Amino acid sequence: MKNTTQLSEQAYVFEGKMPLKQAIPLGLQHVLAMFVGNLTPILIIMGTCGIGAASEFGDLQIGILQNAMLIAGIVTLIQLFSIGPIGGKVPIIMGTSSGFIGVFNSVAANMGGGILAYGAIMGASIIGGLFETVLGFFLKPLRRFFPPIVTGTVVLSIGLSLISVGINSFGGGGANVADFGSVENMLLALFVLVVILVVKHTTKGFWSSSAILVGIVAGYIAAIIMGFVLPTTGVTAEGVEYTKAWVLNWDKVAQASWFAVPSIMPVKIVFDWRAILPVLIMFVVTAVETVGDISGVIEGGMDREPTDKELAGGVMCDGIGSSLAAVFGVLPNTSFSQNVGLVAMTKVVNRIALTTGAVFLVLCGLIPKLGAIVSIMPQSVLGGAAVMMFSSIVVSGIQLVTRDKMTPRNLTILSVALGVGYGMGANTGILHAMPEAIQLVFGGSGIVPAAFVAILLNVVLPKEKVEAIAETKTETEEK
Repeated sequence: MKNTTQLSEQAYVFEGKMPLKQAIPLGLQHVLAMFVGNLTPILIIMGTCGIGAASEFGDLQIGILQNAMLIAGIVTLIQLFSIGPIGGKVPIIMGTSSGFIGVFNSVAANMGGGILAYGAIMGASIIGGLFETVLGFFLKPLRRFFPPIVTGTVVLSIGLSLISVGINSFGGGGANVADFGSVENMLLALFVLVVILVVKHTTKGFWSSSAILVGIVAGYIAAIIMGFVLPTTGVTAEGVEYTKAWVLNWDKVAQASWFAVPSIMPVKIVFDWRAILPVLIMFVVTAVETVGDISGVIEGGMDREPTDKELAGGVMCDGIGSSLAAVFGVLPNTSFSQNVGLVAMTKVVNRIALTTGAVFLVLCGLIPKLGAIVSIMPQSVLGGAAVMMFSSIVVSGIQLVTRDKMTPRNLTILSVALGVGYGMGANTGILHAMPEAIQLVFGGSGIVPAAFVAILLNVVLPKEKVEAIAETKTETEEK
């Protein structure tokens, strides 16, 4: 009898053909890994602009969240298959970027919030996306600025920055959650992590590669059982009653409609230089981060470095995808680092599998009930899976930086970029006396300053004789 649990060898081949019964679960776990992160930036920025769910624009927010799922699916398909030069044909999931939150918060404050500010953010995103697309066209001559030591440092920074996000989810969602770090949240997250580890290392083939999905489904079931045997509400020290973070809100699913038509330009697009200038800078940073993500996913999933065509197409997809997203009222769409970790962990890079995830995202945009089922996932369930996935990105970064010999020059680049660059970005208080522009660009996370320092040192530090000869040989071969 044929073993139906044996994962097809094609799962580890990007253009391989694999059965849908295996591809669909593998794609679905990608959606589960990024779903909350895809919507959170929109909730934050709309709240900053004063047009959140509690305002008179509550229906607008629902429509834009719906569009966010649809756009993430469409842009992922472009990244997977490409349209001409746009799209790297790489196993990357696209979604709403959280890297722009700091800049957009500042833009909203400077413009007084409201629909006008949100429209200006959309206008700046359109211009910025087109600007990043142009950068992608010129990425090949710029490739020499991104050797493995630089891209590896960026990937390491991405992984390190996400570990704290994963731990926040592990505890229930962060310090703003009333029961953050409670025994219930921690045990639920630990249960999910244990299930993932057991399935990953006691099974083979399909089940082993689907360990994340199995763990998350087990987390849902555990949360349902907890709801029957444990109190679902608590009381803060101030005497305020709250619903515990692990409780599944099925009312949200019941209230969601079965079908909804996405709206184009839900807000009026405004072009204002107060928004455009700072956003343009962030799109340069996003391009560098995307280079790191693609390098990480290719290294982690395919054990090689990305080609110039893959990097250029991926960056151009970032740009065009962000411009398209803005037309639908959605924040910039970029490569999702969370899913880089999932690929690095499972080694599943098959395009069909990732396509099923992208199609599911599109369906979530058209069928709000589907999206609602995923959106009620307790943060601790996501956290149980995330801590392992995000750590896998760190490992991919280590593999990249050690691809070349760790010469004194490379050790200096890595040490200073992580120590000074990542350290300053991850502890933003140190930048409080700096100009606002520097705080916006370098204070969002450790990724940007680490990338900046790594690129700068790679340019200014003299290359050692062996490296210089190898680089000259490579340039001659390319000519």
